[in-house]
Amino acid sequence: MPVSADAPEDLNWRKARRSLNHGACVEVANGHAAVMMRDSQDREGPEVRYSAIAWRSFITTARLGGFDAINAS
Repeated sequence: MPVSADAPEDLNWRKARRSLNHGACVEVANGHAAVMMRDSQDREGPEVRYSAIAWRSFITTARLGGFDAINAS
């Protein structure tokens, strides 16, 4: 079940700041109740939707280094 009723074509998609320049890129867009991600090379393909709370939790954990390879065990 989708998190929001936002249509992908109605959103303001932007390239993620940490995306690489050799094609390994994702785009993100803020909807009314969700944050969406998609592959920048497959804009008609699937998108992943996260609730705003889940997205903030992900960003906070990433900023604190929670996903760094050095911290993985």
